[in-house]
Amino acid sequence: MAMREIDELAEYRDLMETPEHFVDGFGWKTILGALFLGFVMMPGSIYLGLVAGQTLGAAAEWTTIILFTEVARRSFTVLNKQEVYLLYYITGSLTGIVAGMALAGGPFAGLIWNQYLRRQAPANVQDEIPIWMAPPPESPGVVGRTFLHRDWLPAIALLIATNVLSRIAWFTFGYVLFRLTSDGEKLPFPMAPIAAQGATALAEASSKEETWRWRIFSIATMIGVSYGFIYTFVPILSGVILVKPVQILPIPWIDFTNGTERILPAVATGISTSLDNIFVGFVLPYWMVVGTFLASVTVMIVNPIAQVTGHMPSWKPGMDSVSTTFVTGIDLWMSFGIGTAFAVAALGFYKIYSSLREMRASGALGDRRLISLGFGKPPEGRGDFNPYLCLAIFGIVTLIYVLLCKWLVPDFPWVFVAFYGFIWTPLQSYVNARMFGLTGQFIAFPMVREATFILSGRFGYKGVAIWFAPIPLSNYGAQTQKWREVELTGTKFTSILKAEVMVFPIVMVCSFLFWSFIWKLKPIPSINYPYAQKFWDLAALQQWLWISSTTEGGQKAFFLQAIKPWLMVGGLGFGLITYWVLDKLNLPILLIYGYIRGTSMMIHYTLPQLFGALLGRYYFRERFGHDNWRKWPPVLAAGFACGMGLVSMLAIAMSLVAQSIRQMPF
Repeated sequence: MAMREIDELAEYRDLMETPEHFVDGFGWKTILGALFLGFVMMPGSIYLGLVAGQTLGAAAEWTTIILFTEVARRSFTVLNKQEVYLLYYITGSLTGIVAGMALAGGPFAGLIWNQYLRRQAPANVQDEIPIWMAPPPESPGVVGRTFLHRDWLPAIALLIATNVLSRIAWFTFGYVLFRLTSDGEKLPFPMAPIAAQGATALAEASSKEETWRWRIFSIATMIGVSYGFIYTFVPILSGVILVKPVQILPIPWIDFTNGTERILPAVATGISTSLDNIFVGFVLPYWMVVGTFLASVTVMIVNPIAQVTGHMPSWKPGMDSVSTTFVTGIDLWMSFGIGTAFAVAALGFYKIYSSLREMRASGALGDRRLISLGFGKPPEGRGDFNPYLCLAIFGIVTLIYVLLCKWLVPDFPWVFVAFYGFIWTPLQSYVNARMFGLTGQFIAFPMVREATFILSGRFGYKGVAIWFAPIPLSNYGAQTQKWREVELTGTKFTSILKAEVMVFPIVMVCSFLFWSFIWKLKPIPSINYPYAQKFWDLAALQQWLWISSTTEGGQKAFFLQAIKPWLMVGGLGFGLITYWVLDKLNLPILLIYGYIRGTSMMIHYTLPQLFGALLGRYYFRERFGHDNWRKWPPVLAAGFACGMGLVSMLAIAMSLVAQSIRQMPF
């Protein structure tokens, strides 16, 4: 069963061979790239996330590589693939999502979110929120929208400390997991070659040969520029000139919920106006997209029935898409989703066991033990580290986390924190590292953090501080694939260490500067930031739903209303039984993973993704050939993101200049 699922991803694996020679990609070009990303790309990524719920991640990667490639060509030099990959690598640290809700722009994004979350807190818990989370709403540092106030010192100090610890933890333990699964057990890591090829695609631009990637990338970039003018350029600039921004297309969707509630009560209906959903449909496996859409159709059928039969008491006529999705999730889909997530975790354990059993039976594992604890022999010249020293450093970092949590939240049982750091994090990280090595897929164990926090009430803990504490509960399994990408590009591992040391001060300084500047210009969220204004309220409501579970009063009852054990069991059973049926009928296993993914998504997104998947499978693949269409979608998606990012950055730059002039006293 498990081997057949792996075969479904066969076209994504074994695309690159491990090189024989490794090169240090760190140099002055990397330093310049990091400074460019920090001081040019980061503010654009912050602004775009607040306005449209997007980031410049892919745009920053490709734009930086294109820019530096062109500069190199005109300087009569070249960028090798190792230097290209390091530019790709540092982009994630400088422009990637940090605090969720499409918040990009480094660690200080988390503090912006924390101060908003604290302002939205119920009145009965305001005094319980610690000052190291964020200052109180009446603080001059919050009222004046500035980090340059002493009330912010505890939160900023904790932010810096935890960022240092987290980088050390993922680097050391991620490397140990890579040595165990890649060097020790020789697992294939089928998805790593895709990321490695994408990161090095434009390295060919340093030569005078024009490749198909340039042509496809350029076409998609122009599509992104054209659409970005309508989607982001006009709203951003009009927001500077007018009281209310002009949106040619509503961001992020056109909402039909109020118009369809008579025939589809308790159903959020609408259509996303972001064209990138179609490109997502191009890239994702076809049957996963189909499964996701089927889940949205199921929601549209089940919700009216549940509402008529009295199982959705929270929904009221007149609610929009955001409110409808929130209350129907509380009444039904949250509990069902928890159950299906447990099904994914259970299937992950089963796949690991059955895959290794079949491989061992076929002799694919040779004489190695089923679960090898050996680190294997690394290739010569790769720049490896001592895995035992890395383990020791990880242990010290975890101990610091435990002591820090004990100091910040003394009433919380320290045994739970130690369990997170020394047992659960290594266990789930190792399981996921092996999952990435075998299938390229991630599994999650849902609600571990929430369940143990609620359980702590039986040990006498009551309060909200623990929800904001730096708990050492992480999953470093995905980092093994990052190390495999580094290996496939022929980049020395010491290059990554140098890049991490260099990037940290840049990301901290730039994050502080640009979030301070943008926050000072206008309140966040506000009408000038449509995406943040529409979604932050929902995100805060959902987060306080969980936080209130460790307090006394009505909020806990509301939390208990959202958790329905019978629906969790139903979701678990549905996931396991559907997986078994699909396997027995020889149908695509990816259908069930897409379905589970789709229960938490609105039809607004799944419909255009399905359109993209159908268009790619039944038109573009037939017109351009299977081999071509297999390679084009990732490049198309990257080009579109780059085009959207470029035109958005132009508008953002003009907007920031105009607003900064307004703030000047002359």
